[in-house]
Parts: sequence; structure tokens; C-alpha cells
Amino acid sequence: MRIVVVGDVMLDVDLSGEATRLSPDAPVPVVDVSGIKRRAGGAGLVARLLAGDNWPVTLVTVLGDDDAGRQLEAHLAGVRLVTGPSGHPTPVKTRVRAGSHPVVRFDQGCEKAPVPGISTAMLREVEKAGVIIVADYGRGLAANPQLRELLARLAGHVPIVWDPHPAGPDPVPGVAVVTPNLAEAQKAVQSRGRKPAAGRPAAGDPAAGVGGVLLEEWGSQAVLVTKGEQGAVLCRRGQSPQAVPAPRVEAGDPCGAGDRLAASLAVHLLAGRDMVEAAELAVHDAADFLANGGVSALPETHGEPAQPRPRVNDPLLLARAVRESGGKVVATGGCFDLLHAGHVRSLAAARELGDCLIVCLNSDDSVRRLKGPERPIIGQHDRAELLLAMECVDAVMVFDEDTPEAALERLRPDIWVKGGDYKGASLPEASLVESWGGQCLTVPYHPARSTTGLADALAKVS
Repeated sequence: MRIVVVGDVMLDVDLSGEATRLSPDAPVPVVDVSGIKRRAGGAGLVARLLAGDNWPVTLVTVLGDDDAGRQLEAHLAGVRLVTGPSGHPTPVKTRVRAGSHPVVRFDQGCEKAPVPGISTAMLREVEKAGVIIVADYGRGLAANPQLRELLARLAGHVPIVWDPHPAGPDPVPGVAVVTPNLAEAQKAVQSRGRKPAAGRPAAGDPAAGVGGVLLEEWGSQAVLVTKGEQGAVLCRRGQSPQAVPAPRVEAGDPCGAGDRLAASLAVHLLAGRDMVEAAELAVHDAADFLANGGVSALPETHGEPAQPRPRVNDPLLLARAVRESGGKVVATGGCFDLLHAGHVRSLAAARELGDCLIVCLNSDDSVRRLKGPERPIIGQHDRAELLLAMECVDAVMVFDEDTPEAALERLRPDIWVKGGDYKGASLPEASLVESWGGQCLTVPYHPARSTTGLADALAKVS
């Protein structure tokens, strides 16, 4: 379950204020700075995003022995650091914004640096990873020969997400996915003197064309070319390029979207999702990140102890973690349209049967097909939130089908629980659950309490 981020870090500084006049010395705006915010950038931002989501993350990087390097360590509170010396000044990127508009950026210590060394401890951490993100920001760590040799060896059995940089090296062959943006992908293709083949599928989309070329050049399993608000294009071996649309959001500053996407891809691949689903979810996660304010909305850290964070509730990752620790995964399912005492008692009883409880929840469309056009009374997002608020529920998995078989096939719980109004032998899911060695159990049923009864009572009152 260990997530390892390896790559270059920098200190990002944001100066924000208002510009209401021009300088008397030159026709340039004068920004009255009212706020200064510092944060970890590059691979440090990727690690911080994961730590902020409560994932166990280790950052493998090199740091400069200077004030900016020490500030970086303070801004990485909550992230496990395994570092070596960079031997060079810490890169600092300072952005000046007037209102919501960027004015200028100053870069310090960002000139090309020699490839840094790597310690045995750093290599050992990478080797223990369950998923790896290479966040290359052109400072040389991704070009270290020992690191590249290790990554090439791991690529066959550990998912590696490689976020490339124009000034960095090519990804090692065999990585799960490389995530250039369109400009980076076009520059990489041009540097090789290549052009997308005229007959290439979806060649009308520039991202599909350059993605196909880079898939061959890099030898990766997939290339996901991102296109900002237009989403992304996924190129895979032996498959036609696939568009991955992004939801429309109101977002000003796109900074950090690529880091959010790489972090999310790694989490979804670690959970066992296939590349298509992982890409779709990661694009949506990046859009949500920007819609919620992006990097400007991140809390600033100053080396204080990490604050308690929300529990991890990704159902696939939770099931995997519980199994790897020798525990039992319990799952149950239903619409849970209006939560009542019968639900609470049944869910609490189900949780007692194992080490985690995952609720397979019928989506809104699924409920309508099963219960009629007037249902559900409460939407799926609110139903999921209410379930997660219960101490006995560890995760919720929403499914669109009429039955939970597909969700169960992915979760493969040790125990599948239904109310006592069912008999284990008559459960339609019984043979499926038993096919991987699981068992079906029932918990006490409370006939005087039902969603239908509550709905009828509410209808009479209204």
C-alpha cells in the first residue's frame, strides 16, 4: 500500500495583492502586496496532495543546504521524507498576482543542474513501493543511472506514473503511464524529428497523434496527453486513442492540476482499477481540484504536527489494505434511500463480522429502475455521505447496475451480508461470493422499520 513519490522539489512563493496604478519609473503595474504564501512545489506538491488525502506517502528527493531547503522541509510536514543532498541551491519560483491575474514570475536557482547522487536508503524506499510517481521537474534526479535501472526493473510489476519535463530524460521503458500535457508532448515529438502518421486513428486530434508517437518512442504501456479544460487523450498499445473528457468547471489558476492528476492516477492504479477507469477518475479529480480553488486553497504548513485528516474511504484500496493485513472484508448492499433504525442496527451487526464494512450502494438510476420514477427520495451523493457518517461504515461503493454482482466481483469480500429476511442459499449473489471462497451471512431483520413505510407516512403528512 506504500505510495512513493520520487523527483525534484522546489519552493513555490505566491505574492498576491492589488494593482491600481502604474510605476512612475516605467509603464508597469505597481502591486501592493497583501499576502505571501509559501508551499512545496514539484514532487513536493504531489506528495502533499496525497498526504492531505490521508494516503501513506514517502517522498524521495534531494534538498539544498540553504534557507529555502529548510523552508521546504517545514512545508512538507505530514510527508515521510527520505532525502539526499542536492549540492546546489534550492530552486525558488515566485509568482506575483494582481487580483486573479498573474503579473510576473521570478525563478531563482532554476538553472540546469548536474545529475545528483542517490543513496542506498533512497533506492530502498523506491523498491518497497506499491505504486510510484516520478515527478520530473528537470533538475536531474530522474536521470540518475541507479534510479533509472531500479525503475526499469520495477516497471514490470509495480505501477509507475511518470510526469515528464521537457528538460528531463525520457521515461524508462515499461512504465504504466506517462502524463505530458499537449505542449510537452508536441515538443517531445518535434525534438525527435517525428510526425504523427497520416493514417493514425483519431489523427485529427493533435493529442492523439503525438500521444501515439510517444507511446512508440517511450515504450510505455500508456500515454495520457492532457489538454486542460478539454480533458485528455489516452493512448494504449493495440488500442485506438480514447478521449477522456473533463467536466466543465469555473477555474482561474491551473497551477497544480498536473500534479493532482498524477497523484490520483497512482491512487486509482494502486486500487486495482484499469487504465481507462483510472484516467477518467483522475481527470475528474484534477477538475474538482481546480474548481475548489487549486493550490491557492491548500492550507499552509509551517512544520507543525500534521492535523487529523479524514479517514481513507476508497473501497478498493480499503479492501486491499485489510486483506494484506490479514483482516476480513465485509460488504453489504442496498438503496438506503431513507436511513432508519433498521438500517443502523443491520449495518452495525454487519461491521461486527469483520475488520471493515463496505456498503455497495445502488446509484440513482439503479434505484429508479428498481423502485419506480419517484425514487430515490435522497440522491446518491447524500445517501453515501449519510452512510459514511456512521461509525460502522468504512467505505461506500456506488454501482449503476440493477444487482451488485459487478461491484462484488471487484471487491471480492470475505463476507457478503444481507438482512434476515433473506435465506443465504437463496441469495442471488451466493454462488458468486462462494467462487472466491467468501461466504454469505444474514443479520437480524427488523420488519417494523422500512423505507417504504417511512415514505408512505411522509406522503400522508404532506
